[in-house]
Amino acid sequence: MLRYTVLVEYDPEAQAYGVTVPSLPGCTSMGDTLAQALANAREAIEGHLACLAEMGEPIPEDTAPQAIRVDVVDPRAA
Repeated sequence: MLRYTVLVEYDPEAQAYGVTVPSLPGCTSMGDTLAQALANAREAIEGHLACLAEMGEPIPEDTAPQAIRVDVVDPRAA
């Protein structure tokens, strides 16, 4: 099983979540909900990898850095 880092961003104008896969340039997807966007991202990644394999190209490893969120105090909440 392979694992890829995805970046998810909510677009308020489109009212949808956009997903990009940094280790697979050009591999993008979207969905109306976060769950749908992630499911669509899985399909997009699998399709992308299938195309690479069909063309005899190497399957890239995930090279994107892992992101960790940290909580900080909001300076406006005094």
